Amino acid sequence: MLSLTTPLLIILALAVIGFFLAKSRALQVAGGDIRGLVSLPSQHALNTVLATIVPPLAAIFLISLYVRITDGTGSWFFTLVVIGLAVTGLALSLISIKQESRARTYAERWILGLLIFASTIAIMTTVGIVFSMLFETFNFFGQYDWRDFFLSTNWSPNFRGNSDLGIIPLLWGTLYISFIALAFAVPIGLFAAIYLSEYAGPRMRSIAKPAIEVLAGIPTIVYGLFALITVGPFLRDYFASPMGFGESASSVMTAGLVMGVMLIPFVSSLSDDIINAVPQAMRDGSLGLGATKSETIRQVVVPAALPGIVGAILLAASRAIGETMIVVLGAGAAARLSLNPFEAMTTVTVKIVSQLTGDTDFASPETLVAFALGLTLFVITLGLNVVALYIVRKYREQYE
Repeated sequence: MLSLTTPLLIILALAVIGFFLAKSRALQVAGGDIRGLVSLPSQHALNTVLATIVPPLAAIFLISLYVRITDGTGSWFFTLVVIGLAVTGLALSLISIKQESRARTYAERWILGLLIFASTIAIMTTVGIVFSMLFETFNFFGQYDWRDFFLSTNWSPNFRGNSDLGIIPLLWGTLYISFIALAFAVPIGLFAAIYLSEYAGPRMRSIAKPAIEVLAGIPTIVYGLFALITVGPFLRDYFASPMGFGESASSVMTAGLVMGVMLIPFVSSLSDDIINAVPQAMRDGSLGLGATKSETIRQVVVPAALPGIVGAILLAASRAIGETMIVVLGAGAAARLSLNPFEAMTTVTVKIVSQLTGDTDFASPETLVAFALGLTLFVITLGLNVVALYIVRKYREQYE
């Protein structure tokens, strides 16, 4: 493997040395009077640091990528190339220090390159995720009929062969649990946001808003334990069992309600910020025309903030679809099609984890199906984004 410790330490040392050398040389060129310089000594120093660090770091990234793709190992030649780039950048930046040098412009170009690189990393990460799932999904469909995967209503993996890998019961469990969670979280979160932004005083807001946002910081495993120990037995003893719906504490309702509690701060905090961003002039105009405060909220504030609220709900929906631990502990692992909300079911994410857990053969369809499940979930989430974008554009055209 390519060792990066020594080159990075050398690059860091050269950058520190270059910082002080550039400052000293800039003062020397200015003859003690920095007013003769187009750029300040600190700007020359920043340019030297960036010229010393950025090219070798880019080289390290490309070399590491090359070694990873070719499954090779690093060599002393790569180390010399990296160090050579650092020394070259240091020397050229020091030589270029003159009274008329625009070091500030050069430094800003280096920073612009770093920002473009950061944006590219984000885009390439998404592309890499998609392609990694696509390749393994193609391998899966090369061994398993796609019609059985998308149209079968039976999920029964067997690593010894003869598996039924139908996604329909998993999709049903995912959408059912997510629907219950959103049906619980969206009204409560939205009403909480309206109260905090339109009715609550500064003192109440300073207490209530952080208290709601604490829910977002609780680990999902804690929510899962809460569903397993408290909510599940409560629903079983007081609703499911007396009404004849079942005797299991693990159910769709258990996972949905606890997941809804987890999603409340996502809807509430984002909606609150969006509602507060609605111009006060719109409220004043509505009140001036004789509308009550509640009418102003219903007919002016909420419609104007609707694009942002849709985005908040979309974020909550994506969070619900991708949740795992609450479903494992609260809803069980049974893949079935049922309308009974007090029966145990499971989701796509739970089965992705279960298919990739343990000593498994990554060439078998029972393992490769996890990538097909992940790609399907990705397409569903992408579809939600497209629908939300359409809604946002429609209402923006109406209220702008």
